[in-house]
Amino acid sequence: MPTAGRLVAAIVFAALMYYVSLLTIERMEEGTAPQLYAEINAAIAAVLGWIVAGSRARAPWLGAISYGLTAMVAILFWTLFAHSFVEMVKGAMRGNYGASATDAVVDVFRLMMEGGILMLTPMISGVVVGGAIVAGLITEFFARRFN
Repeated sequence: MPTAGRLVAAIVFAALMYYVSLLTIERMEEGTAPQLYAEINAAIAAVLGWIVAGSRARAPWLGAISYGLTAMVAILFWTLFAHSFVEMVKGAMRGNYGASATDAVVDVFRLMMEGGILMLTPMISGVVVGGAIVAGLITEFFARRFN
């Protein structure tokens, strides 16, 4: 059911992930960023912000911090998985995995690790953690104010 908390969570987490994506693109080698990288990440973040954070709104203020961080972990997992899966399919179409489907599945997780390592800088990590906390608190504020 649509609520103010869900709507605000979707918007705030989408904006946060868009910014994180732009910071991550700066660290990628020239020409290696997937097309629409930031936009796809923002869309995934909007859906997960709605589902994960928005559904938990109207919790205690400490709970807002908790569900903000939980939503961000879910967003990071699914965005990394989505991009890694697409790259794996592209590699499979090029015949990079031979006859073994297991190599392709394992490569998805290798690609996820590479993407995660790309984000492990103080700047990006700080934006992710701090932004998740602030996004959770903003979601909670609007859920209390307009519900």
